Amino acid sequence: MKICFLCVEIFAWGKYGGFGRATRTIGAELIKRGIEVFAIVPRREGQKPVEMLDGITVLSFRPHSPREIARLCRECDADIYHSEEPSLMTVIAMRAMPDRKHLITYRDPRDLDDWITEFNFPSYSRWQVLANYCYENNILIKKTVKMANGHFCPAKSLIPKAQSKYHLRFAPRFLPTPVMIPQTIQKAVVPTVCFVSRWDRRKRPELFFDLAAKFPEIRFIAIGRSRDPEWEKECYSRYGNVKNLQMLGFVDQFRSKVLSQVLEESWIYVNTSLREGLPNAFLEAAAHQCAILSAVDTDQFASQFGFHALEDNFEEGLRFLLEANRWQEAGRAAHEYVKNNFETKVAIDQHIDVYQEVLGNVGLSSL
Repeated sequence: MKICFLCVEIFAWGKYGGFGRATRTIGAELIKRGIEVFAIVPRREGQKPVEMLDGITVLSFRPHSPREIARLCRECDADIYHSEEPSLMTVIAMRAMPDRKHLITYRDPRDLDDWITEFNFPSYSRWQVLANYCYENNILIKKTVKMANGHFCPAKSLIPKAQSKYHLRFAPRFLPTPVMIPQTIQKAVVPTVCFVSRWDRRKRPELFFDLAAKFPEIRFIAIGRSRDPEWEKECYSRYGNVKNLQMLGFVDQFRSKVLSQVLEESWIYVNTSLREGLPNAFLEAAAHQCAILSAVDTDQFASQFGFHALEDNFEEGLRFLLEANRWQEAGRAAHEYVKNNFETKVAIDQHIDVYQEVLGNVGLSSL
């Protein structure tokens, strides 16, 4: 079996988003099962046309080169082309390889309100948001995705949203993103709270930094970087002297254990973003028994396993979770849920079951 992932990024070469993290993780785990895996992505600075990443053959194309995308789709000659979020690549792949199977995972189906939020709080520039909109959200894509052989979402609450946006006849199926479950977890003795996300304006990291200044008795750890160097510089300038705040910057979780160590020590994971799909950090924090304090509540992760700060009432939520150690029960419940639904073997078995189903094969999930 040969699988080709189509994605706007992969977690390497300066691009470190959630889509890319999921694609790299799934691909690497499929490789371990003896499946041949390719990924087609836009080329980033320092990236060669062909690279090997965790056993994945990564093929890249120059920006604005649809003919290159078609050529790469033909060259890898995959049995299945799996789009990790629909884009123009999905359209080109379906036209270049019409006799193959095409699957789509709707990781963050953005409606008009979501795009307005992106435009008002751009990661880098509003022009970039408009370019992304045209690449990921045009009419051609909406018409083409209906012809795919399978439709999936990594979160149950995203299913009706994806079905409505793309006018799908049948609801997408749930297909979990894999997450590693640590064997042992040792929490810090002192109250510890963490933030793991890009430090972009839409993510509102300043709310987390402000929270640290208001709770000097609590240890705050922030991991991430901004796509806008000037905004990141401003964050360090404004909050770099907060004594109980550690600003660790970017951490490559595929090369370092620092992220896992921070999550293991943390009592509570905080997400201050204006909007999200299902953040990978939710899954990783829950796997490490962290309670979730968040303004977004995808699949009720915050309301079930912590505190939903719907009105940006993070101070109230932090006090609530610390009072009587409520964070402990919430973290244990989060851990159990993720273990049963997103643990690596569970999630990869489901991916392989989907692949064997669409190809009409049997027995592959036992590989």
